[in-house]
Amino acid sequence: MQPLIDNARTFGQRPEEFARLAEGQSPDVLFITCSDSRVVPALITGARPGELFELRTAGNIVPPYAPGRPTSEAATVEYAVGVLGVTDIVVCGHSHCGAIGALVRGDDLDAVPAVRDWLAHAADEPTPADAADPACAQAVQHHVLAQLLRLRSYPCVERRLASGRLRLRGWYYEVHTGAVREHRADTDSFEAL
Repeated sequence: MQPLIDNARTFGQRPEEFARLAEGQSPDVLFITCSDSRVVPALITGARPGELFELRTAGNIVPPYAPGRPTSEAATVEYAVGVLGVTDIVVCGHSHCGAIGALVRGDDLDAVPAVRDWLAHAADEPTPADAADPACAQAVQHHVLAQLLRLRSYPCVERRLASGRLRLRGWYYEVHTGAVREHRADTDSFEAL
């Protein structure tokens, strides 16, 4: 913890670098990814403060849209699309994902009931081609596509997609290599950016 505290102490000693941020934000991208500490959106994309609007959830799960039952995730999506006017939404899954791995393996999560109940929001039960694959690559990629499909059910997303002012993108980040792949609809596969 001490290195983090030391950095926080010196971080604000360059106010000229941050003054423009007080004027507001206008990110072009909503980046939805996992809470995993190994996944750092700004590091992966090279984004500077104000360039990404982020939503991080365990397993990069986008819960079902439920009118009259707001969630933090739905509010974040709605704000990004309806107020900030992002032009792209990226759902980025990653290798070695504990959440998707737990679903694939059928882990007993009774000791962590909040985690168990949250993972019940996954669109479906992902299954890898190789159950021994520690990266769960195929399962994570399938899960990313399921979350993109779920995003389409959000009214604000549906409207912006219909008007051609929003794009949905599925990414897969390899923790062990740093490689990023994007889903290509024409080949229905995740390919290098």
